[in-house]
Amino acid sequence: MPARTAVPSRRNPPLVVTSDADLLDDLLRLAAAGGVEVEVAADPAAARTRWQPAPLVLVGTDQAQPCLRARLPRRPRLVLVGLAGGVESGWQVADLLGAEHLAVLPAAEPWLVDRFAECGTEGPPTAGARIVGVVGGRGGAGASILAGGLAVCAARARLRTLLIDADPLGGGLDLVLGWEQLEGLRWPALTATDGRVDAPALVRALPSRGDLVVLSWDRGDLINVPAEAMAATLDAARRGRDFVVVDLPRQLDDAAVTALQAADRAFVVVPAELRATAAAARVVAAAAPHCHDLSVIVRGPAPGHLRAAEVARALGLPLAGTLRPEPGICRGLERGEAPAAGGRGSLAGLCQRIVTDLTGRPAAGVA
Repeated sequence: MPARTAVPSRRNPPLVVTSDADLLDDLLRLAAAGGVEVEVAADPAAARTRWQPAPLVLVGTDQAQPCLRARLPRRPRLVLVGLAGGVESGWQVADLLGAEHLAVLPAAEPWLVDRFAECGTEGPPTAGARIVGVVGGRGGAGASILAGGLAVCAARARLRTLLIDADPLGGGLDLVLGWEQLEGLRWPALTATDGRVDAPALVRALPSRGDLVVLSWDRGDLINVPAEAMAATLDAARRGRDFVVVDLPRQLDDAAVTALQAADRAFVVVPAELRATAAAARVVAAAAPHCHDLSVIVRGPAPGHLRAAEVARALGLPLAGTLRPEPGICRGLERGEAPAAGGRGSLAGLCQRIVTDLTGRPAAGVA
């Protein structure tokens, strides 16, 4: 079913997930009364890429069990909605789904109109951060360096930027920036978050310099980030930042899937090697169902003269760019210098182009 929306692209519309024609007609009428249009998905497969970016999700009781089977991640502002007489065991299903409310029509019509109206008044059409995901096609591909470079270039463009480390085995993105001595909260202190997070409070609590804020791992015990904590963090980031970069693990957990589904664009970083391309094919197969805009960045050198276009063709993805070898980046990381901090070179140039493409804001001083 095509999306029904006339909302500017930078403000995501509410999402309705149902194949019940009578329920859908009622919800479209209530959305119109609230002054917004909605996107419609008939089932979880159609809803998956729009699940996290939507400011409000309404799941019809007819799709509650399919959504549970699809293991869609928990998220704030999720409502289970149904018609009177068709919501038996509704609260039990709502709890399993992670819904904050159970709305039964027609009694809940005024309440739903208010919820739709809130979506139309939360800010101007340009509100909401752009979210970029980065994942390595194999270990050591350079995804964390690209993520750090994107964040540095975005902050240089005076975009309020958040860099999120979603890879618990990556060693900590604060080390990539040379920020390991900066005070501020890391993931272990935020894992209990399961609701709406105050955006200014989050920014104040995290390590920061200027417009760049980082949410990283520490070097303590390994823990899992619940999908709810990632969803709440991304919700705060969309409200309080301009640009968000998420460094994703190769093996996607629930939190990583949540971040990938929220991303406006995602990049797979692949060295120009045959074995790396074969490994990246597995990563792409896992990531592609969760992201509507996935492309590849190929990093040199190419020992076997494998071309970037050949790597992209083998993976079935568009080629977003290439990276030339820059040995100075690794030396700089050992000295605590952030990637692309100098504003020159292949990495800085690519990151500047990506930031400009997504935001229209050029990064100063990149050559």
